Amino acid sequence: MGDDALTPEEKAEAERRADEVEEKQTTQAPPVDFNTFVLSLSSTALVHLGAAPPELFPDGQMPPRNLPMAKQSIDLIAMIEEKTQGNLSGEEERLLQQVLYDLRMRYVQAAG
Repeated sequence: MGDDALTPEEKAEAERRADEVEEKQTTQAPPVDFNTFVLSLSSTALVHLGAAPPELFPDGQMPPRNLPMAKQSIDLIAMIEEKTQGNLSGEEERLLQQVLYDLRMRYVQAAG
């Protein structure tokens, strides 16, 4: 059914609903800070390692493990750690170190 099949009232209602959905998505987004950024990258690595919870995926099916992409994601976080050295709060440093340790251990286990 194309746009031409909709009445002007139906088009207006569809646009109103789309605006509501967009507004909800915008207001529900967490604030972006350094920790959120690192955890987002970490989540990407976990997906590539096959270690993310299946409920994160709409169909419940996890994508296949992709170790080269997992390594690239881990290396990216390590690069951020290196490039931000001396510019992070204690909490941010600890988070980076913990995330990298956990991801590296999972990578070794997965590649094992």
